Amino acid sequence: MITFSMLSCRYVNNASDTAFKEFKPSELLKKYEYYKDASAALDKKIADIQVYDVRVNSMLEQYKDVKRQDWARDDREQLSIWQSEVAGIKASYNQLASDYNSAMSKFNYAFCNTGKLPQGAEVPLPREYKPYIYK
Repeated sequence: MITFSMLSCRYVNNASDTAFKEFKPSELLKKYEYYKDASAALDKKIADIQVYDVRVNSMLEQYKDVKRQDWARDDREQLSIWQSEVAGIKASYNQLASDYNSAMSKFNYAFCNTGKLPQGAEVPLPREYKPYIYK
């Protein structure tokens, strides 16, 4: 009986220690900053994709009635580079969005809900970034 009581106390103590470590203000701030940084990085990736889309569309418009083989060689190469860079940004976006979504779903963070934001914050962080970019 004493062993069961001691074991129960150890579990309660361990649960209390874990809750303190996970929800102490410094840890919550660290997690909030991760989400804030990841959210900003995801927004930047979307903006970068839009910049490349403008460049690609501009070049395609410039050569709209010309077969690709008849383009200037450096323009063909540049378009290929831009398309490769966009594909890399999209893959990077998908990976970061996956990490963000996975981490966000692990805990019910108070700072993710409207009305419980840290002082100075006005907009809640997205609960998830979807859909992923497929095209």
